[in-house]
Amino acid sequence: MKIISGGVCAAKGFKASGVHCGIRKNRTKKDLALIYSETIATAAATYTTNLVKGAPLTVTKNHISDGKAQAILCNSGNANTCNANGIEVAEKMCELLAKELNVKANDVVVASTGVIGQPLPLEPIEAGVKPLVEALSVNGGDDAAEGIMTTDTVKKEIAVEFEIGGKVCRMGGIAKGSGMIHPNMATMLVFITTDAAISAEMLQKTLSTDIKNTFNMVSVDGDTSTNDMVTVLANGMAQNKEITTEGEDFDTFMKALNTVNVYLSRMIAGDGEGATKLLECSVNGAKDETNAKIIAKSVICSSLFKAAMFGADANWGRVLCAIGYSGADVDVNKIDVSFRSAKGTLDVCKNGAGIEFSEEKAKEILLEKEIEILVTAGDGDGKAQAWGCDLTYDYVKINGDYRT
Repeated sequence: MKIISGGVCAAKGFKASGVHCGIRKNRTKKDLALIYSETIATAAATYTTNLVKGAPLTVTKNHISDGKAQAILCNSGNANTCNANGIEVAEKMCELLAKELNVKANDVVVASTGVIGQPLPLEPIEAGVKPLVEALSVNGGDDAAEGIMTTDTVKKEIAVEFEIGGKVCRMGGIAKGSGMIHPNMATMLVFITTDAAISAEMLQKTLSTDIKNTFNMVSVDGDTSTNDMVTVLANGMAQNKEITTEGEDFDTFMKALNTVNVYLSRMIAGDGEGATKLLECSVNGAKDETNAKIIAKSVICSSLFKAAMFGADANWGRVLCAIGYSGADVDVNKIDVSFRSAKGTLDVCKNGAGIEFSEEKAKEILLEKEIEILVTAGDGDGKAQAWGCDLTYDYVKINGDYRT
């Protein structure tokens, strides 16, 4: 398993593009993205559990009900959510692209991200589809990653290379997500491509399994989006023997998917709106994995703790507080807490009580861009990781006038 370049175009048979079509007022920002497979691909997806769902999710779920897709079309700047004509608009987007690509509209995955409750005009998309298709390139992954960004400050993409049955396979992914991040299925928007051959049933199984330990363990602000979706396309062009059951090949594929998803999860958390630091909470010694996850996510969701990390304040009591109200089955009198960064590791709590430590050393450690919160519960073998970010003044500034 090795990291390579290329993003969603690293796998054989995939091209991508991104253009500005006019949905967003800022003409310097791309707002329409496309990922295309030369052949029909196996498809799988997971969706937000929010009862309010973007129209594109409904359309996509219907389109890939047969386990197949060939293209992904995504616009930024407008979520196409809570619109009376949302389904009609999402279907029309697929039809416009299908005509230009000469594929079936039912083989198009459609996604939207941006402001909720504002009508999505079709005119910019009608005008943008042709240049979007013309721009398709094996080097277009970077443009596609830019085209799906909203308040993101950095593009989020990765690719890996691995071997299945003697055949070299590749997998790449792009993601967007900065605010309204508290997934209850997967994440904001993530598109993954691979040239490995795998059945629709097993592809769905890998995705549904992996998100529980990756995207579902990310939180920026505690708000679950209406448009969260993760989609994977596998076109089989690596020509490995199709994965149809669990086993060594399945495990290798799972490892590749996990590598991609962990990387993107960390990028999403670290690029939270207004964030200056990536927070990673690692829990060990919990009664079981379920309790470890509850503890880890409660810590990185605590607004008080997130604010302390912004100020580089080693206020470990807020960690214990978050664990205490998390609902986890845990003996708080056995908990140890440490902070770690590139500047070193500092123990701050033993058996649920404070210990002496250097405030100067603590400040040095917590001023780094990536902070690990190490929690040992002393109750069993359960372990988990969760990712979040600090809470800053800029988060309020960004969301105070997000729509206007």
